[in-house]
Amino acid sequence: MAKTQKLNELKAAQLQPVLPSGGLDFALTDELDGDPGWLGQERAADTIRMGALTGYEDFNVFVLGQPGSGRRALAQSILAGIAKDRPVACDWVYVNNFEVSHKPLAIRLPAGSACRLRKMMETLVDDLANQIPALFESEDYQTRRRTIEEDFSAAHESEIAEVFDDARTAGVAIMRTPVGFSFAGLRGDKVLTQEQFDALGEEERAELEAVIDRIQQRMSEVLQAVPKREKEHRRQVEQLHYELASRGVDEAIREVQEGFAGEAAVMRYLEAVRRDLIENAELFLIGEGEEEAGPFPVPTSKHFELSQFQRYRVNVMVANGSSSAGAPVVKEELPTMANLIGRIEYASEMGTLITNFTMIKPGALHRANGGYLVLDVRQVLSEPLAWDALKRCLRTGEIPIYSPGERLSLISTVSLEPDPVPLSVRVVLIGERLHYYERLHYYLLSALDPDFLQLFKLEADFDDDLRLQEGAPAGGYAKMIAGLARRAGARAMDRAAVERMLLESLRMAGDAERLTLNFSRLSDLLREAEFWADSGSSAHIGAAHIETAVAEKERRAGRVRELGLETIQQGTVLIDTDGARIGQINALTVLQIGDYSFGRPSRLTARTRSGTGKLVDIEREAELGGPIHSKGILILQGYLAATYATSAPLSLWASLVFEQSYGEVEGDSASAAELIALVSSLAEVPLDQSFAITGSVNQFGDIQAIGGVNQKIEGFFDVCADRGLTGRQGVLIPAANVRHLNLRQRVVDAVAQERFHICPMSSVSDGIAVLTGLEAGVRGPDGAFAEGSLNRLVEDRLQSFAEIRKSFAKEASGNAT
Repeated sequence: MAKTQKLNELKAAQLQPVLPSGGLDFALTDELDGDPGWLGQERAADTIRMGALTGYEDFNVFVLGQPGSGRRALAQSILAGIAKDRPVACDWVYVNNFEVSHKPLAIRLPAGSACRLRKMMETLVDDLANQIPALFESEDYQTRRRTIEEDFSAAHESEIAEVFDDARTAGVAIMRTPVGFSFAGLRGDKVLTQEQFDALGEEERAELEAVIDRIQQRMSEVLQAVPKREKEHRRQVEQLHYELASRGVDEAIREVQEGFAGEAAVMRYLEAVRRDLIENAELFLIGEGEEEAGPFPVPTSKHFELSQFQRYRVNVMVANGSSSAGAPVVKEELPTMANLIGRIEYASEMGTLITNFTMIKPGALHRANGGYLVLDVRQVLSEPLAWDALKRCLRTGEIPIYSPGERLSLISTVSLEPDPVPLSVRVVLIGERLHYYERLHYYLLSALDPDFLQLFKLEADFDDDLRLQEGAPAGGYAKMIAGLARRAGARAMDRAAVERMLLESLRMAGDAERLTLNFSRLSDLLREAEFWADSGSSAHIGAAHIETAVAEKERRAGRVRELGLETIQQGTVLIDTDGARIGQINALTVLQIGDYSFGRPSRLTARTRSGTGKLVDIEREAELGGPIHSKGILILQGYLAATYATSAPLSLWASLVFEQSYGEVEGDSASAAELIALVSSLAEVPLDQSFAITGSVNQFGDIQAIGGVNQKIEGFFDVCADRGLTGRQGVLIPAANVRHLNLRQRVVDAVAQERFHICPMSSVSDGIAVLTGLEAGVRGPDGAFAEGSLNRLVEDRLQSFAEIRKSFAKEASGNAT
């Protein structure tokens, strides 16, 4: 093999980003004061602020961002800042509907009034529990009741007496019996017997019978008038009770009416309460456990606790104290349907489920009414019927309360139909991305739910990172890091520690020019550094503590990585780091375990022979290759056909496989390695195994950027370092990925000592030159590749395949003839 040709290698200084010095003029972070604000999230913050301030009800906000970006904290902070200057939300109560008891009434009240109304109603009932019995025990009541009773008795007895006197004068005796009155003749003071009556003359007997009939008729008329007189008697008693009850109720309820004189709905309710209290004043004369009131009142205490007085309760749904600062900001962590719109509870009584308006419980929408509600969209979508209930409330502008059983018609228990509460709320949904470029929740809902874009018109898209060169982000970022340390309760950091944090932030972002805005990961790193600083009794956090925290984190998560290195070192997994092989190349992959990713080399091999132009991807054939990987293989096929099969069919059969790979393969970052392995097999030119390669290739042979470049380089470096660096080993990477380099110091030191090499490549020709020692070659004026170039060898081999195919076809045709 010809001597290896190398591209312009990267210097050690190019392997880590250079931090700007501006804004980092401090010794300790204690010197940094001021708030950098929501660094890098101005666009999202402005969107949330617009949603909070606009008066249009359907301008709800959907917040997009990666976990740890602070999107929840930012949303709540902005909402809280705006809410404190907005009017305090009103109170809401449910009260009994005295006309239709299963439809409780919802009443809006000024802030701070709900609890006052409830207390005043409790006081009203307790006062009446004392006042009404006292009124019915008063001398005035006793006198008037006695007068009514005496008048009734006197009138009745007077008429009876008149009948008796008339009878006596007419010579008729009236006698009381268990079954009524009996009549007989009277002579003197003696009642005629039947024999004496029969002994009378016929004329005298007829006259006596006529008199008895007249007296009997008159007595019948008197007795028939008794029910009417009793009805009048009851009316008078009821009128007396009504007058006394009215006097007591009017006196007791006057204070409540005066306290809510300006509230029309409350005044209507109090009037209904007044009428019901007067009509049911006898309830206050029934002691607990008694069934009915006697003629005299029975005093009780705490009547409001008895079931017969629950109809006068006030069920407070929302109580925003008059001293509350602004509109409510509510965050519901468990957005079930009941927790959003409220619920109706039931109690078991004698084996039957019962309920009443006092068992209506509020939901998050009630508490947030007049303010803001923050929800996690994933949690809402995972709760049955919760998303549908939320949309219905936002669409109709009111909060109906119903149960899932009613919604699905699964139960037939008698329930309540509470008045729906008018709704005025701004909902902020927090969503996540499941992929760097994929805003899954937002776009799935946009595509599948026709109501979504009508209800959530604002999209607050959080950035994942911040450009290092824009404005003065380094100083602001340093302030942000200082703020994270203070919030974590960590000690101050020196300048070197902040610079080390900036480097780690760039690595987290995967770009040497962009700082991560994942505050959660940065905060975790700071707290780990605080632990190591505390363990060493250091007065402040230094760069060494940050470095230790990074190393320990990798050590904790590195068991699988270390096992992989061990299998390679033992020869269980075959990876060559020296020598040369035809059709064999070291490709680089990245494995993700939790939030830890690491690189690992994988042997990729290619075999070729004469065929019909078929390129076999063994991974795809075994159903282990993903769609992006399959796409990369098809791109290779297009490159081969366009580059080498310009004058003859592509008479090739080739197979590609990742050796000793038993899991799913996805991505196109190995397509450059696959292409070079193929051309090596075709040209029968060995590839230098001292190098590994990563990069995506297009149909023109250009090398495109890939992800995880730092982890891939470090993964191959660790394999080489375990075996001993020879000074020839290195990695080929896309030139477009140079700006993403932020390698660990062990790799940087090895490159500085020229014991390891990192070479950028812009085209597949660059990689071919390094790995084969041959120029790839370009077509000359005659349309042929230069003699001795790799492309010439490949094309000649493919031409021979075409000749073999052609001769085989002729032979097959001759045999057929």
